[in-house]
Amino acid sequence: MDFKDEFKNFIERAASLKDAAQTEEATKMSLIVPFFQLLGYDVFNPSEFCPEYTADVGIKRGEKVDYAILLNGEPVILIEAKASNKKLDRHSSQLFRYYVATSAKFAILTNGIEYRFYTDLDEKNKMDKEPFLYLNILNLKDNQINQIIKFKKEMLDIPDIMNTASLLKYNSIFKGIIEQQFQRPSDDFVKLFLQSIYKGAKTQTVLEKFRPVLKKSLNDYLNEVLNERLQSALNTASIENTEKDSNLSTSEEWEALSIIKEILKNTVDIDKISFKYTESYIAVLYENNSRKWLCRLILTNTSKTFIVPDESKKELRYSLCDMDQIVEYSSQIINIANRYLLPFKDIPTELLHTKWGTYEMPEPYCIDLTRGPRTDLKTLKA
Repeated sequence: MDFKDEFKNFIERAASLKDAAQTEEATKMSLIVPFFQLLGYDVFNPSEFCPEYTADVGIKRGEKVDYAILLNGEPVILIEAKASNKKLDRHSSQLFRYYVATSAKFAILTNGIEYRFYTDLDEKNKMDKEPFLYLNILNLKDNQINQIIKFKKEMLDIPDIMNTASLLKYNSIFKGIIEQQFQRPSDDFVKLFLQSIYKGAKTQTVLEKFRPVLKKSLNDYLNEVLNERLQSALNTASIENTEKDSNLSTSEEWEALSIIKEILKNTVDIDKISFKYTESYIAVLYENNSRKWLCRLILTNTSKTFIVPDESKKELRYSLCDMDQIVEYSSQIINIANRYLLPFKDIPTELLHTKWGTYEMPEPYCIDLTRGPRTDLKTLKA
């Protein structure tokens, strides 16, 4: 059983236990400790998973955080636990004090159902006010499981997590702002749209008049874009149907192509990016040229594999939980596209100067003679 299946079993168990875990201690033992045990930590070894870890704060001595995950005797993750029936909004300040007093790089505030992951993106050694990752294990998305995997004991890579933490944090904040504006556009947001179309004074009465109009326009536009892209994907699928693997999901293909085009929109002409289906994989090509492949996807009912070429066209393979994870390989995809745009950028061209003109020297011609013992000889009897 792989981690994803194990985690789904854990979620089912957590859902059945959450109502019974009404105290902090019950929540720790039935929900929180099993969560970190699933991540591979020895929860019964205090030198690795230390309960009641001392974090002296200023003149206060004996301050203790519920758990600390230790590496070489030093805390790397602090965990503050609350009962499953407690809301977490007012409890981050306590964890903030512990974070400043230790060398830990990450802090987790949890009630066994919600998990909020913090670090120090805004100011070094000072815990951010906003988490870079928020999870509700009863309403978990597939791409979030991939983020949880990064905190497994055998995969814990602090620099790698720090590199993605900023993207995760601001991605979450921006999505929250967008969702809020779609539900009820703020005054400033309404003014932004009125700036070029309404010349009169933007009074509160005017803003209230246009607010529902803007809300409807935003939602209509989103629905139209989604419908158009879905229809385009369906049309493409019908044209390529004879070459397409029956196990592939049209929505996943469309999502992958959209993400790759978004990554490359400032690098190449995205109209020159296309799919090519084979029996083994889907290739994303530049200029519809099989020699200029940006990446390949192998999508089955049980797994998703993302493949990119290195500089020598050797395949580099990565497992995906969902298509959103392609964003993590943005820099590699951009570098690959740049190699096709400027294939000889770093290779000096050797020139031949003659009285008739200047010519580029052709690539040297090499003869490769494979030598070895002959295997087609017959033995003759004496």
